[in-house]
Amino acid sequence: MNEKQLMGILKQTIYPDLDKAEDLTSTFDCISFINLEMIELKSRQTHYDDLVIEKMKYVSLVEKSKKIGMKPVYICSTPNGIWRFRVWTLAEPIWEMKSMPKTSQFSNRNWVQKEVGFIHIGQGEDITYIIK
Repeated sequence: MNEKQLMGILKQTIYPDLDKAEDLTSTFDCISFINLEMIELKSRQTHYDDLVIEKMKYVSLVEKSKKIGMKPVYICSTPNGIWRFRVWTLAEPIWEMKSMPKTSQFSNRNWVQKEVGFIHIGQGEDITYIIK
């Protein structure tokens, strides 16, 4: 599953008003005005119990959502399910530098240093059952 497919599933099930971010370079992917949620989506091809989030995206999501009176949400799919994290209820991750692919596109596998944190799936809500 990719982020576009994930967004489509979420729109059909729990976020009927879900709109894609207008700016393609935005640090969030979509927004729900009914739920007042600004959402970052991520699709992972491998399951890990600790899901990675880039600090730059996390900080921007938190700051932008706060600025317009919305709640920051991170939704991540893996082959084992889909988890929703209500970021405003969680402690900020511990940040560390990691060597990672520049993008998740298979055609561009240049490695760069990124500041990332990890959020354990136990800190989120498994929403897989809602969308099936």
